Amino acid sequence: MKKEEAKSLCDSALSELAAALAAGKSEELTRYLNTMSRFHHYSFGNCLLIARQRPTATRVAGFQAWKKLGRSVKKGEKGICILAPMVGKKEDEEGNETKGVLGYRAVHVFDLAQTEGDELPDINRLSGEPGDHLERLVQYVSSLGIELGYEEHLDGADGVSMGGRIYLLSGLNQAEAYNTLAHELAHELMHKAEDRKTLSKTVKELEAESVAYVVSHAAGLSGALKQSKDYIQCHQGDPEQLTASLGRIQQAASQILTGIEAQQLEPEPLSA
Repeated sequence: MKKEEAKSLCDSALSELAAALAAGKSEELTRYLNTMSRFHHYSFGNCLLIARQRPTATRVAGFQAWKKLGRSVKKGEKGICILAPMVGKKEDEEGNETKGVLGYRAVHVFDLAQTEGDELPDINRLSGEPGDHLERLVQYVSSLGIELGYEEHLDGADGVSMGGRIYLLSGLNQAEAYNTLAHELAHELMHKAEDRKTLSKTVKELEAESVAYVVSHAAGLSGALKQSKDYIQCHQGDPEQLTASLGRIQQAASQILTGIEAQQLEPEPLSA
């Protein structure tokens, strides 16, 4: 597949997603968010390409990258086409050389299931419990200078975001606390700037819920997305609005997941 074909496939996937939501079919959004949770370092356009070509993909890498991991691509397997940036030197308006993206090219990656060889460690698969992901998320929130507190009553809510402060309802189990904290942190990252205050409350809530779903799904939790069908009313099948919304979701989810991965936990003390 060539670059132009990949771009066309991405555009058609986005249009089909918008049309599916307008027709009341929210399963397409869930499929895309599932892909995003597994590939949060990728742009939302590449997530669309992966979801369209191989929705069951769990981990992708290039042919040579798999070889370095002790695995080889099975004979006859067809690659997943994504767009990779071409980085190089270019001159700015004042004639100074700077590094930047010169363009994009089509590259092919392969899913783990398309390869064979050495077993790979899997640190993200959990069975309904966030494990140390919750502690890492709490640390990440603190590293951003956001105050985290707990309250007995929050007027029926599990959490609230107040611009530099997040409060969670006391007594939530770990899975609920993890998902709720991710939701409120998404609000802090996406919706506190002046240019975002024009977004409707519905859009803000659904974007935060989608980010929380991606973050929770990446930690092995399930059942986090409750209102995806409201995207139908929210965007009414408008690809431009949907593109902007998905871009915000992808950026916030990627930032949170990358922040969680970067946290260093204190080792457990040795028992006497």
